[in-house]
Amino acid sequence: MTAFSHPDRPLERDDLLADPIAQTARWLADAEAADIPLANAIALATADADGAPAARHVLLRTVDERGFVFYTNRESRKGRHLAANPQVAFTVLWRELDRQIGVTGTAVPVEDDASDAYFATRPREAKIGAWASAQSAVLPDRATLERQVETATARFGDGEIPRPPYWGGYLVVPDTIEFWQGRAFRLHDRFRYTRDAGEPSGWRVERLSP
Repeated sequence: MTAFSHPDRPLERDDLLADPIAQTARWLADAEAADIPLANAIALATADADGAPAARHVLLRTVDERGFVFYTNRESRKGRHLAANPQVAFTVLWRELDRQIGVTGTAVPVEDDASDAYFATRPREAKIGAWASAQSAVLPDRATLERQVETATARFGDGEIPRPPYWGGYLVVPDTIEFWQGRAFRLHDRFRYTRDAGEPSGWRVERLSP
């Protein structure tokens, strides 16, 4: 089966797990098994205190029972947005499988020890970059960035590179999670989970019109 060529694959309610976070993990594993490049890349939307939106792609690093974790410079535009307005949305499209997931929720900073542990796994060059780049700030030219990299490299030499105090993770605690499976003639299958304490699973599941 070539990319963008697939059967008319249905998605039924019985196909879905009771926990939408676990269902997300299952679909992510399917995407990774299909060798989709950057299968964990999500389009993250944030908004400032006035509601002006911005979107960018980030890499989803953890999916667990709490929600979804990504890491970034907290002084970046997205970091400033999240400090003023923690409501977020993200979507991921796996075109090769004709699947999408859409999430809305609240982003909260993860604990320092979790950010430290993840930062320690990054390549040395990426650690240097986290110190060198004032993410989202205006940069006069590429040469300035390269000088900042040289300065950070010289600062740490061959020693350990700690996590910058302004760099860390965010946990997106979901309020809704929607699963979208493409079907012929745009008659897609869509199911939305919404938090509902009255449901045994803690989630209400509804089929949506395509």
